[in-house]
Amino acid sequence: MSIHPPVGAGAGANEPGGPVRRHELGDPDLEATALAEPGAVTVIIPTFNEAGNVRELLRQLTDAVPARLPCEVLFVDDSTDDTPQVIASAAQDCPFPVNVIHRETPAGGLGGAVVEGLKAAGSEWIVVMDADLQHPPALVPDLVAAGERQRADLVVASRYITGGSRAGLAGGYRVAVSRAATWLAKGIFPARLRGISDPMSGFFAIRRSAVTAEALRPLGYKILLELAVRCRPEQPAEVPFVFRDRFAGESKSSAKEGLRFLRHLVELRTASPLARMAAFGLIGLTGFVPNLLALYGLTAAGLHYLPAEVLANQFGVAWNFVLIEALLFRSRRGHRHWADRVGRFAVLANADLLLRIPLIALFVSKLGAEVLPATALALLATFVLRFVGTEALVYLPKRKGRQRRRGEGRASDRTERGAAAEGHGSPTADRIEGGVIR
Repeated sequence: MSIHPPVGAGAGANEPGGPVRRHELGDPDLEATALAEPGAVTVIIPTFNEAGNVRELLRQLTDAVPARLPCEVLFVDDSTDDTPQVIASAAQDCPFPVNVIHRETPAGGLGGAVVEGLKAAGSEWIVVMDADLQHPPALVPDLVAAGERQRADLVVASRYITGGSRAGLAGGYRVAVSRAATWLAKGIFPARLRGISDPMSGFFAIRRSAVTAEALRPLGYKILLELAVRCRPEQPAEVPFVFRDRFAGESKSSAKEGLRFLRHLVELRTASPLARMAAFGLIGLTGFVPNLLALYGLTAAGLHYLPAEVLANQFGVAWNFVLIEALLFRSRRGHRHWADRVGRFAVLANADLLLRIPLIALFVSKLGAEVLPATALALLATFVLRFVGTEALVYLPKRKGRQRRRGEGRASDRTERGAAAEGHGSPTADRIEGGVIR
């Protein structure tokens, strides 16, 4: 990853006595916005091969942002084309600092790029928007003004409230997919998305104090959903916007991104241990299907039912392992080698069978339970033990590494706050002044 130094007007452009932008206090457009006095604003723009859009985007941002709103633009770039060079050229005409973080490895996709920007930003307000001009730059001051006016932590640009429109969605298929994704997300997270009509929006403003970047684990491009669920910003507000046609280039939406979105929903929904245990149980129930099918095939082939039972159980174990890996513990797979995970999971799954019989005998002989209730209790007990064992012995994260990262994050925060206090310009610009940091 490389961080390029700021280009454009520099930090002084946004302060009294600095270069004057197109909007001035007293302009009719500014007065109509009813802009409160906010702190500085960092506009985070993730890019992937958006060279054809950057120049027009910066031009419209220059026209949109009033002089009294201190602003910096931070591109987080995963491009394989000349987008960083185009940004550097276009930024020469901007009255505000423009910075670029170029990532060699696009971890987490577009959402991961936004998280990198959130970690680098030190402004009171952060605005996230796309580079393709489907999000109108003229709305940036309105988002911040709405947050200040309503004392909201999060302000979402929504296509689904009065005055908004999804006109820029190409074709009925994309419209249907967008609406289905919105309904699905709001159905799964009714409480945390209360007050947000468009959780699929990629255009929003959020207070820096409401963001815990270290808690974010994005998967794909629905970063607003990640922020709303994990950071739980208070008092969300909304501003209508018209989703426009892409200015240049091609859409990055694909069936692969759709699958990543579904996996993201599962990861968010199963973030708590209780939710993970429920999902673990549901996945375990689906394992009966391959188990019974294998048992039928083996016994039909003439194998005795006892060895057939043991072999058929392995089909169910394999089925459950694949689903758990893909849906439940995907983010924890890097802790152990796949062969180690398979072996540990198989041992736990088969130990379940060995433990169940003695438990049933114990409940019947010592507690005087009937056979069916005793079996049910044994199934419940072994299920809980199997879940706990799977979490602890197969997918337990490396605690030392996590603690070290948290400590580094706190040290980085202290360094950034100190840099911001000593300087007069953009916190990001101050930190990277003097050249490229690799």
